[in-house]
Amino acid sequence: MSGHYFDLVFEIARRIPPGRVSTYGAIADYLTLGSARMVGWALRHSLGVPDVPAHRVVNRLGELSGRHHFNPPEHMQQLLEQEGVMVRDNRVQDFERLFWHPQELDACGFYD
Repeated sequence: MSGHYFDLVFEIARRIPPGRVSTYGAIADYLTLGSARMVGWALRHSLGVPDVPAHRVVNRLGELSGRHHFNPPEHMQQLLEQEGVMVRDNRVQDFERLFWHPQELDACGFYD
């Protein structure tokens, strides 16, 4: 299951537009295949995969809770700021406006 689950999580992460963020929980809810922790676990394994923007996934409060898996931890914030996302005290500023839900994929026919 982990390989297929990882692939689904990675594909959702790839669809998050630059300059936007999603959450572990939103991805888990969309995939209906587990918990926010499982999404975090999958994304932790994506850090060696160059085309998976794991930095765009934060916790439900907009906090960079996965930053400790980046080397160095500040790299997650740097990647977000390169995309125009403001981060202060390890939290995305204007989180509600920048939040992207995977349901937006339904209009694109993600599961078709």
